[in-house]
Amino acid sequence: QVQLAESGGGSVQAGGSLLLSCVASGSTSNACAWAWYRQVPGKEREFAASISRNNEGARTYGGFAQGRFTISQDLNKNTLYLQMNFLRPEDTATYVCAARRCGIAAYDYWGQGTQVMVSE
Repeated sequence: QVQLAESGGGSVQAGGSLLLSCVASGSTSNACAWAWYRQVPGKEREFAASISRNNEGARTYGGFAQGRFTISQDLNKNTLYLQMNFLRPEDTATYVCAARRCGIAAYDYWGQGTQVMVSE
């Protein structure tokens, strides 16, 4: 089991920045990748970014995140980050951290999420 705990959400004005963090605990050696998603009530969950959980740290970004968000990790601290810049009101959502076990195609561990609100 892997437990994930997000933090760093809050309220910002459009154009502002936030840094989200996700601390992993438990059987973290079983996780080969982790990611950020966002969720808005009534809408499908959206993929923001992912990073392979190794020293190479291969990254992938969703369309809305490309060029504005940066995913990173500190493996020594078992912490995942999402630096969000140039925030827009449409970025308002709950941002959720996820982890994927090695050999598993889908993300199967999820945090509770941290709320981000962007005002005009």
